[in-house]
Amino acid sequence: MLALSPELRSRLATPLQIGTVTLNSRVFQSPLAGVTDLVFRRLVRRYAPDSMMYTEMVSASGLHYLKTLPRIMEVDANEHPISIQLFDCRPDFLAEAAIKAVAEGADTVDINMGCPVNKITKNGGGSSLLRDVPTAAAIVRTVSAAVSVPVTVKTRLGWSDQEINILDFAKAMEDAGAAMITIHARTRAQGFNGAARWEWIGRVKQHLRIPVIANGDIFSVEAAVQCLEQTGADGVMCSRGTMGYPFLVGEIDHFLKTGQQRPAPTVIERLQCARDHLIALWEYKGERGIRQARKHLTWYAKGFAAAAELRSQLCRIETVAGGLALLDEAIERLRNLAAAP
Repeated sequence: MLALSPELRSRLATPLQIGTVTLNSRVFQSPLAGVTDLVFRRLVRRYAPDSMMYTEMVSASGLHYLKTLPRIMEVDANEHPISIQLFDCRPDFLAEAAIKAVAEGADTVDINMGCPVNKITKNGGGSSLLRDVPTAAAIVRTVSAAVSVPVTVKTRLGWSDQEINILDFAKAMEDAGAAMITIHARTRAQGFNGAARWEWIGRVKQHLRIPVIANGDIFSVEAAVQCLEQTGADGVMCSRGTMGYPFLVGEIDHFLKTGQQRPAPTVIERLQCARDHLIALWEYKGERGIRQARKHLTWYAKGFAAAAELRSQLCRIETVAGGLALLDEAIERLRNLAAAP
């Protein structure tokens, strides 16, 4: 039976302080490009009302030249705590973007220093900042001076196995004024391959005074507890584990607070959540929302008979009615199977 050690229970008993912001949850929903829009965050928050959510990462350069805020930066007035994540390599552009983020309602501003995608790193953003510590520190100092909310950093272990510099990098971010650091325990070269190396997060935690959040391979309550026990981190951030499963953040949060595991949603409950997701994307984004819904719906359709066939149909839907019909048919089929003698 899964249980929290007395030491971990004691450590998690108090709220988490990030600069001036107090959080009543130590479980975070990671920023995910093309995923963590307003619709997705609302679904996650159904089950994790106290958890910090993050927008998709926003280009500070793009924001500099836009007259209006991009849709991905939109924040619901009621969705707190919320952080807006920014990326770029220019301190002044990032400071300007941070001011706009705070005006939009951000409780914290997060700087992406870990994205491994080439189109981000080739322009000096994301994980390329691991190779340019002076610029990364200048970004944190400049943004911190520009806004009144805490400035946080999300990063990786280093550029490659030959360039793991997270201990020095994290200390430089703390010294520059970062109020919290989240570490995806892989290098840029790893991408999302191989196992996350949580032991490095434990080393960083011993090295810093600010909160350290663990990220990487948090796919279950069991993994979250194991990671927290192993690393001594102040919290965990869920990423890919929530794709098609917006219940995960809440499941972990509930266990850390109560020591009790929530019953996992049934397949029917997951497909009903998929229905809600599809309808909300349609209402929020129209035809574009239908196209975006295709990937989400295929992520929900797993772990039951005929799931593969359903995925192949859902990834081609053209209308909200068509998607709902497929989901309703699958739900009815599952109900009939459950009722059969």
